[in-house]
Amino acid sequence: MGLHQNKKGQLYLGIDGGGSKCRATLYDSGDRVLGTAVAGRANPLFGVEATLASILAATEGALIEAGLSMAACSDINAGMGLAGVNVPGLMAQMRQWQHPFAHLFITSDLHTACLGAHGGGEGAVIITGTGSCGFAQVGDARLSLGGHGFALGDKGSGAWLGLKAAEQVLLTLDGFGQATALEARLLAHLGVEDALGIVSRLAGQSSATFAAFARDVLETAAAGDAIANAIVTEGGAYISAMAKRLFELQPPRFSMIGGLAEPLRPWLDGDVVARLSPTLAPPEYGAVLYARQQLTQ
Repeated sequence: MGLHQNKKGQLYLGIDGGGSKCRATLYDSGDRVLGTAVAGRANPLFGVEATLASILAATEGALIEAGLSMAACSDINAGMGLAGVNVPGLMAQMRQWQHPFAHLFITSDLHTACLGAHGGGEGAVIITGTGSCGFAQVGDARLSLGGHGFALGDKGSGAWLGLKAAEQVLLTLDGFGQATALEARLLAHLGVEDALGIVSRLAGQSSATFAAFARDVLETAAAGDAIANAIVTEGGAYISAMAKRLFELQPPRFSMIGGLAEPLRPWLDGDVVARLSPTLAPPEYGAVLYARQQLTQ
């Protein structure tokens, strides 16, 4: 595809930036995927410069897959959903970016995830991955829940599950907690032998580091471990409560996305699971829909 074919904004780039990764997907005017790529995390709460580097790396990867160079950016309309931009100061910093695109429209990753999940229509969505958050849009009403970041919030998320498991294992190793199979699994996961080893590996680490243990927590809970089950039950109850708050806006559709959306289902309330609908498109496409909406206003 030659650059002369990209004029007049015929290409759209959708960017989904979260706490563990950034994905960029390039679409043509007919919504055909031309290229996609993934880079490191893109949450400005953890550094605006690192976020911009991840966005550019994912963008370049998507363009290379499409047979284009970064020079094509000047003819591309980009939409971007980012974690962390619900904080006004961070949104202001991102909007000051001297970006390479023809146009760039920024909103929260929740907003673009909701647009994608429901094909641009009204609905509610919960993201359960490294973090956790919920969003609903019905008419002019919007409701955002959670998304306060690790370790202040993100209950029920992968990072929260890993953190709570580590806390319980440390209590057990110190003789204050109930025996749990999480102890052997966490020691093996980290490649250490005792409590000090756990602390040396986890102290000050990012949400992604804790989230890497989430699957072990879920598997241990499913195997009947009381401590792991209590952790996952508490997390699932929170996600269910979040869903029911979103349902107060009476959204016509409800979806869950993220790496833990499916594994958490057994711990969600039945009435929440009953309302689940499949996502119609990924968050990157939701970002493109957002860009198109802004361009036509």
